Amino acid sequence: MKLTGNTILITGGGTGIGKALAKQFCKLGNEVIICGRREYRLKEVQDECPGIHIKRCDINSADDRKELFEYVKKEFPQLNVLINNGAVQTDYDLKLGLDGLEYAEEEISIILNAPIMLNGAFIPFLMNQQDPIIVNVTSMLGLTPLTRIPIYCAAKAGFHVYSLELRKHLEDTPIKVFEVPPPRVETELNPEGRKNAKPGTEKIGLEADEYAAFVIEKMGQDVLDIFYPPWGDMIQTRPRYETELSRLL
Repeated sequence: MKLTGNTILITGGGTGIGKALAKQFCKLGNEVIICGRREYRLKEVQDECPGIHIKRCDINSADDRKELFEYVKKEFPQLNVLINNGAVQTDYDLKLGLDGLEYAEEEISIILNAPIMLNGAFIPFLMNQQDPIIVNVTSMLGLTPLTRIPIYCAAKAGFHVYSLELRKHLEDTPIKVFEVPPPRVETELNPEGRKNAKPGTEKIGLEADEYAAFVIEKMGQDVLDIFYPPWGDMIQTRPRYETELSRLL
């Protein structure tokens, strides 16, 4: 991937990894649009990096997704990179049954349904762009789940599988599909839940800016599966297992 001269849309760009990616891509000479549900957060990012464009959008809303696509198509017809980064995370006690699943449907929809549908809207558009790219920000927790956040882990696991299949479906098109499964990164995601972490592990994650720099470096090297060390060896081993498994199916 060329690291400059792109037009990039980042969902969930008001905080955390999305914000860090937006600022660094902007400084590299890209035109960057960020969207999110909280407009004041988007404006804070814009204040820090005035070249960034903002658009309030709840990606869990079909109407908002449609409006976002029409806005981008009209205002940024050269857009060639879509980064699906929006997510929420909640702690659950599955012993409570339905009483303990108050936010589960919304969480699954934001993490899995929303980016699938957003990609569906943008893929025909991206087909005609120069150097088109889709980036799906999944999670290591989709591969190695954490008990207190089962819905998040399950939805991210689904997003991981979808990302593999999306790449297969688009392999004969100009669109490249990157998967970015972050390890623990210090963000505003589920701050209450993080307070319930084991003592001494409350702050063991990477800083968002450090992680974003790592991701952008790997994207520039055309590494499609961007695992942060010590999981980097999976980049080499996973495709081999996928190939062997595909022969059995």
